[in-house]
Amino acid sequence: MTTLHFPFSVDLAPSRRYCLAMARFPLDKKIKRFAARFNEAGHSLYVVGGAVRDHLLGIPIEDYDFTTDARPEEVVSLFRRVIPTGIEHGTVSVHWEGELYEVTTFRSDGAYLDSRHPSHVDFITSLEEDLKRRDFTINAFAVDCTSGQIIDLNGGYEDLKARQIRAIGNPEQRFDEDGLRILRAARIAAKIDFVIEARTLEAMRAKRDNLLPVSAERIREELFKLVGSDHPRTGLEYLRESGVLSIILPELMEGDGIEQGGMHRETVLEHAISCCEASVHFTDKPEVRFAALLHDIGKSRTVQQGEGRFTFIGHETVGREMARAIMLRLKASGEQTALVEDLVAHHMFFYESSWTDSAVRRFIKRVTLPRLADLFALRLADHAAIHGSIDGTLLVELKARIEAIVAEGDALTVKDLAIGGNELMALGIPKGPLIGAVLEYLLETVLDDPSQNTSARLTTISERYFSLIKTS
Repeated sequence: MTTLHFPFSVDLAPSRRYCLAMARFPLDKKIKRFAARFNEAGHSLYVVGGAVRDHLLGIPIEDYDFTTDARPEEVVSLFRRVIPTGIEHGTVSVHWEGELYEVTTFRSDGAYLDSRHPSHVDFITSLEEDLKRRDFTINAFAVDCTSGQIIDLNGGYEDLKARQIRAIGNPEQRFDEDGLRILRAARIAAKIDFVIEARTLEAMRAKRDNLLPVSAERIREELFKLVGSDHPRTGLEYLRESGVLSIILPELMEGDGIEQGGMHRETVLEHAISCCEASVHFTDKPEVRFAALLHDIGKSRTVQQGEGRFTFIGHETVGREMARAIMLRLKASGEQTALVEDLVAHHMFFYESSWTDSAVRRFIKRVTLPRLADLFALRLADHAAIHGSIDGTLLVELKARIEAIVAEGDALTVKDLAIGGNELMALGIPKGPLIGAVLEYLLETVLDDPSQNTSARLTTISERYFSLIKTS
């Protein structure tokens, strides 16, 4: 029996505060043994970046990045299994006691000619110089892997206390070096609900065109991390304010300023952002949260003035095509693309208790069982964004009816029929489109009346139907 899981009682105003942790970083024995290998060879090793920031904020550490004064070839010589991930830029990945650790040699970067990668790197021995080349002060901490001491040479701790994201040095230079940092600033803001410091935000706006040469895959990766964070509204509003949203999702910006009326208090764009924010309470899937952001994207191209309000007839159909085009442009996987476009296409379903069981079965067939929980999560997010609260009574009822139908074993797809293509060909129905037409007719029959799903009954119905279409 398929069980659909989704919550109906949630806190729509979660806490957004973190407490700064102790200044000494907790090093487990595995990392200390890893560092010892470097120390024994006369080298130093440091944990750097987001892991230190997240520890100081008291939130779970996702992964560890290391930096060292050892040159890449020296790191390779210290370990049995090393992957030259980006060895030309000083980075290798080391297999160590069941973990994969990324280690980068201290370096200074040459000129950035493509707003993404340095033309060359120089390996250096100064930790201070290495940390200066990083993106934001709160990402430029280092931890001595022997003592656990946290090193802050760029004012990162003060920015953590001020709850702000600030570029190191000249922010325009930082964004000229790597355009993806512009999107990363918004993504980090969405993760930890920080403000972006004024000069850094202004540089994001001034240098937003540096995102144009960045690969679609990297854009998608950062976008999905942003919507998959705890506070997507924070990041999305920064993308909107800086003009970045017009570059990476221009279709979404088409909804800016379009009023909806009725029960909607927000413009199409504002509601899209609110729906994405609300989706945090109902799903962890970044694809579903992205669908929440795009669910009304077709409204900008279907808007019509009605009596006392605007109408958006067919916006879900237009939106599906727009969502598909966006996912293809972002080079998402086929599975990700299908999920997002299906959710956009079906988000307008309207269930009432008066639905017959046949109508429920047709709804399942149309949406498909694997999509239902995700579609319900989107519906709840949409409802919460509109009303500021949720009433899941009808969805609970629909969920129960769906589970009862699944438990009964009712046919919901052609594969569930008591006969298939081979049996139809044995009846003399030629292979090809006719087989598909007959199977679809049989499925419609058993959706209306599941008792018809027997081999004998479907054989009789097939013969009659084939006779009709053969002579028509």
